[in-house]
Amino acid sequence: MKKYIVLLVAIMAVSCGKTVNEEDLTHLNGYWSIEKAVMPDESVKEYKVNPTIDYFEIKDKKGFRKKVMPQVDGTYRTNDLSENISILTEDGKIYISYITEYAKWKEQILELDSEHLVLKNEQDIEYYYTKPEPFTLK
Repeated sequence: MKKYIVLLVAIMAVSCGKTVNEEDLTHLNGYWSIEKAVMPDESVKEYKVNPTIDYFEIKDKKGFRKKVMPQVDGTYRTNDLSENISILTEDGKIYISYITEYAKWKEQILELDSEHLVLKNEQDIEYYYTKPEPFTLK
């Protein structure tokens, strides 16, 4: 009987896990501020102040990611540098594939909704993002 209870709990835990599907990808567009990075050994690097924010723009599974700098007036300063991205699905998992003139890599999208983004890179580092609040001097 204990075996069945353990099996049931395991199935429920897996089924309650949030999965990302292609409909969620519309949430990727826009600005994302990194909160923390969780290393494979479970150590955590917190990002208290972010001088740059990631801006994603995708359409039909292709687009770009650009680093932008928030300004005091609520706008963002940009430059001409960006990374071409495409969305890939492999073994039921969704990835962002990045291409620059210097490198190629991919990150798995572990979580994505209107307020949260979690990416896992090929070195098993998980990056946690939230939508940034506009900077103001009050």
